[in-house]
Amino acid sequence: MRKLALDVGDVRIGLATSDIMGIIASGYETYTRKSLAQDYAYIADFCKKNSVDTLVIGLPVNMDGTEGPRVEVTREFANGLQEYVEGIKIVYQDERLTTVQAERMLIQGGVRREKRKKVIDKVAATIILQAYLDRINY
Repeated sequence: MRKLALDVGDVRIGLATSDIMGIIASGYETYTRKSLAQDYAYIADFCKKNSVDTLVIGLPVNMDGTEGPRVEVTREFANGLQEYVEGIKIVYQDERLTTVQAERMLIQGGVRREKRKKVIDKVAATIILQAYLDRINY
């Protein structure tokens, strides 16, 4: 069974998947949001087609560890998604600084600014998922 990580934003959602053994995270895509119902249906369909047993959702906690309005929005998204993905466990992973890490990685890799905007959410989701996998496997 695979794990799927989501980096949920207002415009895009980054998706990353694990290998079947749940050890290595790989970026899958940056999905451009349409409507809540379409977003939920897309993710649910992806989960079904790829034998996902766990959804790992990045939780945008403030730097001081408190939960702000973005955490509430993310939890509301996850609660709505739960109805579409019955039987799939939803967990949260602290995503502090993942976008900054992703940006640095892409810059170091020589990725141009225009291209970075298209892939940064996918890379952030990969970082979120790898942190989760490392936490549960060690």
